[in-house]
Amino acid sequence: MRLLSRILGPRLEATAHCDLPCGVYDPAQARIEAESVKAIQEKYQGNEDPEFRTRAILIAEQRSELVKHHLWVLWTDYFKPPHFEKYPQLHELVNKATKAAGATGTKGSMDPAKGQELLDYIAEIDKIFWETKKG
Repeated sequence: MRLLSRILGPRLEATAHCDLPCGVYDPAQARIEAESVKAIQEKYQGNEDPEFRTRAILIAEQRSELVKHHLWVLWTDYFKPPHFEKYPQLHELVNKATKAAGATGTKGSMDPAKGQELLDYIAEIDKIFWETKKG
């Protein structure tokens, strides 16, 4: 059995900082979706048409879900223990950002102030992200 696992086992062990070579992760994806959400919220506020408003709510909910997805990918696949050690606020910051994109934030409100709050959190994450890319 040992001979079999030696024959079939990997010959080379590789380690990487992230799942794929660096360069595939970027908070810009979350920011672009959050910018869309805020723009939709602003358009919603300026339009009284019920069909438009219903569609705007649906799109804002979908885009908010995409923001959460992109933030979670950064949190789970890009950021590693050394990042969390250097930036101890990162866990809480990602938590606050994903909640700002959730039911109590942009997914559940058409207030552009909620959209701006989300963008502000993403800007903080973006700053940390680019600082980690330097090192």
